[in-house]
Amino acid sequence: MRTMNNNSHTPLCYSNTSTPFKYAPDLGNVLYSATFTTLGLASNLIAFIVLVKSFQRTQSRSRSFFLIFLGGLVTTDLMGLLVTGTVVISFYITRVDWRQSDPTCHFCNFMGMSMVFYGLCPLMLGATMAVERFIGINRPFARSTSMSKGRTVSMVLMVWFVAGCISLLPLAGFGSYHIQTPGSWCFLNISSEGTDWAFSVLFSLVGLFCITVSFLLNTVSVVTLIKVCCGPDRAQRRRDHEVEMMVQLILIMAIATICWCPLLVFIAQTALSGGHVNIVYLLRWIRFATWNQILDPWVYILFRRAVLKRAHPRLDWSRSSIITLYPSFRDRVRRMTRSSLGSNLGSNGGEEMEKSNVATSPASPL
Repeated sequence: MRTMNNNSHTPLCYSNTSTPFKYAPDLGNVLYSATFTTLGLASNLIAFIVLVKSFQRTQSRSRSFFLIFLGGLVTTDLMGLLVTGTVVISFYITRVDWRQSDPTCHFCNFMGMSMVFYGLCPLMLGATMAVERFIGINRPFARSTSMSKGRTVSMVLMVWFVAGCISLLPLAGFGSYHIQTPGSWCFLNISSEGTDWAFSVLFSLVGLFCITVSFLLNTVSVVTLIKVCCGPDRAQRRRDHEVEMMVQLILIMAIATICWCPLLVFIAQTALSGGHVNIVYLLRWIRFATWNQILDPWVYILFRRAVLKRAHPRLDWSRSSIITLYPSFRDRVRRMTRSSLGSNLGSNGGEEMEKSNVATSPASPL
C-alpha cells in the first residue's frame, strides 16, 4: 500500500491536502461492486419498461406529466449506475493506478463530475416533482392552462442542465476534484480552504435545499389531498391518480432523505468545521447514498394500483378512491382537517376546484 506525497510536480487531482489518499485496491470487493451495479441496472431497466407501458395506457394529463418526471429520474439513476459502476468495477479488476495512467487528470475530473451530476439530479428532480404536484393539487386550473408534455420535458432537461453546470464548476477553478481512497473514484475535495470550501458547501446546501423543498411542498399537498378526499359527500370526486402519485412521491422523498442526508450533512460539517476528512465515514456515506439509485425504481414497480390490486383483489380499486376505502379513517381525518385548516376547501373551494377540473380536463376520470 502506497501513500502519495504532495509536491510541486503532482497534478492537482492527486495532491489532496485535506483527504489523505491511499492506493488500496484490496480495500474494496469486486463481487460486491458488480452485484450492486447489476442489481441497480436491472431494477432501473424494469422500472423504465413499466413507466413506458404506463405512459402509453394513461389517459390522465396530470399522470402523464408525472410519468415524464419519473422517466427522467429513472434514466438518471440508470446512467449514473452505468457510468460510476463501470469505473469502479474496472478498477478492482485491472488494479490500475490512475496517477500513472491518467497524469492529466482528465479521467479523474470526469469521474468527479459524474459523481456530482448523478448525485444532484435525483434530488433536484424530486424537488421539481414536488413543485409540479403542489401546483397540480392546489392550483389545478393554473397548471392545466400552462403545462404541456413538451414543457414537462423541458423542465427535466433544465434540471439536467443546472446539475451539469454545477458539476463543471471545478473545471472553471471553483473547487476541485481529487482522487479518493482506495483509488477507484474521484470526488470533490472536501476542504475548509478557498474555493474547495465554497464548492463543498454549495453541493451540500443544494442537496439539502432540494430535500427541504420536497418535504414542505409534499406535506402541504398531502394535507390538501386528504381534505379534498375527505370533504362532504357532495364535494367528493375520484382522486385515485392523485393519491397514487403522492404515495410514490412521498416514498421517493423518504428514500432520498434517508440515503443522502448523512453524506450532505457530513460534507457541510467537515467543510465548516475545518477538520480533516474521516475517510471511513466518507466511504460509508457515499455507499449509503448510492442505495438511492437501487431503491428508487422499486417505488415505481411496486407501488402502483395495478400491483396493489393484485395484492388485495377483494378491494374495489376501480370505483372507490384509495383513501375512502376506510370510512372510519376518512371521518377521523375529516374532523382533523376541519379543525386545523378550516372547511373552505371542502365547501366553496372544493366546488371551485371541481369546476376547474371538469372544465380543463374533460378526458380525466377524476
